[in-house]
Amino acid sequence: MSVAHHAAYAVWLEMGRTELLRESGGSYRQFEADGLYLVVVKLEIKYRAPARYDDALVLETTLSTGGPVKITHTYILRRDAEVLATAQTVLACVDEEGRPQATPRWITAES
Repeated sequence: MSVAHHAAYAVWLEMGRTELLRESGGSYRQFEADGLYLVVVKLEIKYRAPARYDDALVLETTLSTGGPVKITHTYILRRDAEVLATAQTVLACVDEEGRPQATPRWITAES
């Protein structure tokens, strides 16, 4: 079909979150080493135009809100100036058993 599969968008969003964390001086690997995990509890994607194979895409990822246990990211996916998709995720901070934990302040400080 020459277009990117809809499931690829969720992977791109995860990459955006990982890079945002890295840019803030954090590391998801260290986050897990501390016994904490961020799990997606909500994912919304609005597809506006298809991404095509071999497109050069730019994903803007923003930490829009940070709470005691949950954080929200927003995303804009572009090809040049054209917006292809917008998205939002809500992640919860949990321990190894899946119990809610306080989100570390250094994560929410960038909001």
